Amino acid sequence: MQKEECFYLGKVVSKYSFKGEVLVKIDTDEPEIYENMESVFVSIGNNLVPFFIDRCRLHKSTLLRIDFEEVKDESAADRILGTELYLPLTMLPKLSGDKFYFHEVIGFTLLDKAHGDIGIIQSINDSSSQVLFEAKKGDKELLIPVTDEIITKVDKEAKTIHVTTPEGLVDLYLN
Repeated sequence: MQKEECFYLGKVVSKYSFKGEVLVKIDTDEPEIYENMESVFVSIGNNLVPFFIDRCRLHKSTLLRIDFEEVKDESAADRILGTELYLPLTMLPKLSGDKFYFHEVIGFTLLDKAHGDIGIIQSINDSSSQVLFEAKKGDKELLIPVTDEIITKVDKEAKTIHVTTPEGLVDLYLN
């Protein structure tokens, strides 16, 4: 399994018990749907290694307490401390309406209400407090905020996202 075929689930943040249990901070709005997993992929070096789960349960809202089959003592837990966990993209819950996962909209065309086609989404920048579409129009790069106020329609079949950008934003990039 390659990372491109998976989504980031979370990170092993601490040991929980001397029996090798670990706590995983998961990156989701619905942690309860991952409570009864049977396995995950653990990123070790440049590889995704399957780890099977004996027991997995929610611990304090966004943490999962996981007892892996392969991790039965503190030293084994130390070896996976800080590692990232992944699941296959096929396990992502389906989203309805205008909701989307960031990886789904790469390559979509941004259509602005005033300017028309303003570029193709190259990536999503979610490393700052404001998530941004990084789009390209010719040799120009545009940064468009990903907010409910700006996104007016998502057409997954036509691979377009309709936006109404604040006055002057697109002009900063294209003129």
